[in-house]
Formats: sequence, structure tokens, C-alpha cells
Amino acid sequence: MKKMSGIFVAVCVLSVSAPVVHAGGAEVFQTCVECHGANAELSAMGKSQVIKGWPATQIVEAINGYKAGTYGGPLKALMKVQGDKLDDASIQAVAEYISAL
Repeated sequence: MKKMSGIFVAVCVLSVSAPVVHAGGAEVFQTCVECHGANAELSAMGKSQVIKGWPATQIVEAINGYKAGTYGGPLKALMKVQGDKLDDASIQAVAEYISAL
């Protein structure tokens, strides 16, 4: 019985430390909707550029710039927090999603 409980604990620990599955662009974008609008048509908090129509490369560059602290205006700190949550694959996915809206 001890061996089984040890295996169970090991499986639980591995499942918690396993890498997070990358979310698709539409899923990632749901965290952006409140400020940017359902179709990326809004100026976030009336202070940002409207991102609808941006090419994916521009969006990737902007998000990475926010993460690095080298891009942005009045919402720079807020967007850094949002960008820091995303890995490269998620940034690319959301950029492609937004550029297709």
C-alpha cells in the first residue's frame, strides 16, 4: 500500500510541475477583450492605439516590447504584466488571431 501511495504522490507532483499547454490565440485574446474589445476595435482605456488591422509581426513586436519595457505609452506597466504571462508560442498565436480579425 505504501508503494501505491508513493506512486500516487509522484504522479500528482509531476502533473502539477508539467509544462502548461499553450493556449490558442482566441483563448489568449479573451484576456484582452475587456480593454481592446471583442474584435480588437477599441482604444484600450481610451489611451492605446486600436490594434485591429495590425499585422501579426507588429503585434508580436509590441507585446515583446511591453515585456522588455521598451514599448508603450501610458499603459506600459499594465501591458508589461499582461505580456509577462505569455510565452513565445502564445504571443505568436494571439498575434495571428488578432491580425485575422
